[in-house]
Amino acid sequence: MENDSIKIKLNIGDRLYPLTVERSQEFYFREAAKLIEKTIKNLEENYSVRDKQDLLAMSCIQFAAKSLKNKSKSNDTDIELEEMVLKMINNIDNSI
Repeated sequence: MENDSIKIKLNIGDRLYPLTVERSQEFYFREAAKLIEKTIKNLEENYSVRDKQDLLAMSCIQFAAKSLKNKSKSNDTDIELEEMVLKMINNIDNSI
């Protein structure tokens, strides 16, 4: 199977980042760049930070924290589902 990669350039923090991505993933990379730019702009407007490196770092911290929070919620949901399934299995076993 042939690799379906394309070269794209993303503008983040007034810098161009050339990337090679799978064609099927291009949308996600472009949307991620837009989201990062939006976060940088928001941070710039709400804090007295002007250094792009600091703004990028602050954006990374926000995204990493959100990712960890979502992962934690996902794990909690998995545990709850597992407990529900075990209860259902116990109820079935008790009724047989």
